[in-house]
Amino acid sequence: MSGPAYWMLLVVLSVFLGAGLMAANYMEHEGHWITGMTNQIVWGMPHVFAIFLIVAASGALNVASLGSVFNIDQYKPLARISGLLAIALLIGGLVVLVLDLGRPDRLIVAMTTYNFKSIFAWNIFLYTGFTLIAAVYLWMLFEPRMGGFSKQVGWFAFVWRFVLTTGTGSIFGFLVARDAYDAAIMAPLFVAMSLALGTAVFLLVTLSIYNLTGRVEDWEWTKKLRRLNGIFVAVVLYFVAVHHLANLYVAQHIEVERFILLEGGAITLIFWVGQVLVGSILPMVIFFSSRFDALHWTLVGVTLVIVGGICQLYVTVIGGQAFPLDLFPGMHESSQFFDGAVEQYVPSLPELILGIGGIALALMIVVVAMRVLPFLPDLSHRSGVKP
Repeated sequence: MSGPAYWMLLVVLSVFLGAGLMAANYMEHEGHWITGMTNQIVWGMPHVFAIFLIVAASGALNVASLGSVFNIDQYKPLARISGLLAIALLIGGLVVLVLDLGRPDRLIVAMTTYNFKSIFAWNIFLYTGFTLIAAVYLWMLFEPRMGGFSKQVGWFAFVWRFVLTTGTGSIFGFLVARDAYDAAIMAPLFVAMSLALGTAVFLLVTLSIYNLTGRVEDWEWTKKLRRLNGIFVAVVLYFVAVHHLANLYVAQHIEVERFILLEGGAITLIFWVGQVLVGSILPMVIFFSSRFDALHWTLVGVTLVIVGGICQLYVTVIGGQAFPLDLFPGMHESSQFFDGAVEQYVPSLPELILGIGGIALALMIVVVAMRVLPFLPDLSHRSGVKP
């Protein structure tokens, strides 16, 4: 990557990254009272962005796994950019997560003192391990003398990323105090989400880079990946449906289901319009219909998947906290601390800027790394190229 377009992109990303750091500094000095977060909703919009980036990081490595683990030659040239994108997305998500804690310096305590009964402690190992494994995998791909070990490392990365996403989903599945979370299906749901979101981000970033650099992409792998992304989106929608149907069957969870599906106001609207319609139904129509078999429709489809994924995480993270805790089952409670009341949350501008800054950081890592090393292959010589 070079030329005026490259430097302009770098400047734009630097502006968003700088704004994100300024927003984090502002919240650090003024306190979280300037955000939309409250004593009831302690994970706000930055957590939505952070979890999105972390989950997408696991799925972004899916293309590399198709080449090394499943031995599909067509995807092997794309393994390098797949590994780079996975590392960049994870770093961006973790930076947002750390800056949203209120005391970033306390990360040292989290990394040196472990409570192995806590899924949060296990995630420290999962996230750092994933970064290390992906870095080693890239080394194997770049170093010809180590190429013989790429398949073994690829298998290890493939297993590790499934464990990582299972751990992220288990954070919610193990929170039994929240009626919206307390379900074992949250772990496989997050695995499916990682595959859908990671593939969508990979397609969006890769095809955008091809267009910016004037290269010609292999249309055949693009068509196959968009169909695969459609399958992943369908699987996510299936798990979401099973999750809500199972909750409706359990009397304890009927109230929270009524809140999310019918009476949640903005949460309900985001669920049906953002998550189901925009993020699931419309992308599947685009990916599975020959009428939308074009590059620009692919970009539209993957963008809708990303928007729908953010909406899904918003409903999960914010909606799950907004519904009140069931402190005394079978009874109604109220107090000056708003016990038993649905909490209202409106994301503040600093929260949104911090989350966008994390995305800018991930993209900047990709852009700078591609300036140094040849992560993206030139596929113009391959067959099936669409003009």
